[in-house]
Amino acid sequence: MMKVLKCHKGIGPKVTGEALVADDNFSTRYDLDRINGVFSRPQHKLAGESYDQKILVLNTAKGGVASAWMLHEMTARGITPKGILFNEANTILVQGAALANMAMCDRFEDGDVTSIIKSGQIIEVDPAAGEVIILD
Repeated sequence: MMKVLKCHKGIGPKVTGEALVADDNFSTRYDLDRINGVFSRPQHKLAGESYDQKILVLNTAKGGVASAWMLHEMTARGITPKGILFNEANTILVQGAALANMAMCDRFEDGDVTSIIKSGQIIEVDPAAGEVIILD
């Protein structure tokens, strides 16, 4: 059954893909093995999981300017998430998503998005509309 979630209007293209969800924060610099496309920090709740071509659903972003340019570098290499949903994004990572042309949305009306969407669900992210649709 389809469910539509409303959020703050985001950036990037409309994308559809498999969700990878954790009630955890996110740093492109410290949490990821960007060569192999997996979460590599052992303490992260998604440690060992591949993020390539997934739509990440996380609590908030950590990091500074290096985190932003790393999204662009990941996209240039072709090992990247399709999009990222946050309960609350930070402005630096939003800039990085814009540079990487990556879908990103945050601030969901229904509450904590990490408890609404489950890993493995297929979702559609429409940043311009401020909507995420859970397709299954």
